[in-house]
Amino acid sequence: MKTRKWYDFLWIWSIVYFALGFFNILFAWLGMIDFLVPLFFAIFAGNKHFCNRYCGRGQLFSVLGSKLSRGKTTPRALSSKLFRYGFLAFFLAMFGNMVFQTYLVATGANSLRQAVKLFWTIRVPWKWAYSGFLPQNLEWIAQFSYGFYSIMLTSTLIGLIVMLFFKPRSWCAFCPMGTMTQSICKIKARNLIEKSNKE
Repeated sequence: MKTRKWYDFLWIWSIVYFALGFFNILFAWLGMIDFLVPLFFAIFAGNKHFCNRYCGRGQLFSVLGSKLSRGKTTPRALSSKLFRYGFLAFFLAMFGNMVFQTYLVATGANSLRQAVKLFWTIRVPWKWAYSGFLPQNLEWIAQFSYGFYSIMLTSTLIGLIVMLFFKPRSWCAFCPMGTMTQSICKIKARNLIEKSNKE
């Protein structure tokens, strides 16, 4: 029997993250760990160890999928280069819009919008998660929290949907972070080859 490591239980972190954000939206900032650490691995180590070993969300899909997934083969379309990079571009556009909305609140051009957007369109009031305890000039922190929590929740819901119909970790086939880190790793590997050829 395989000995389980501490990182085999990181799926619990995904549940804790969403639970904390449900009651206090400012905890959404903790999601930046899942955003920055994969990039750190790719940029400085040139690998996808985070995706393969430390991704709590992927583990959560595996745990739930072992009971709920139909286990059908993930459609090739979802892992095609066109779809993966198209979804990455869309994801980055949504992230850019979130940052822009945060900027508008920071400059006083817009007031804080206390709502989470599911699937980038459905506004769900989330006012209980923030009681307005930040000074007005710092409400951009809460605005970013709402936007980032929306992205994290929406992407997880998409992952759960494809998990139900296909293999548990089908989300990983087109995960924007996975696509981004894979691209970085390929660029690093290519640069190493070119450097070694020159020497």
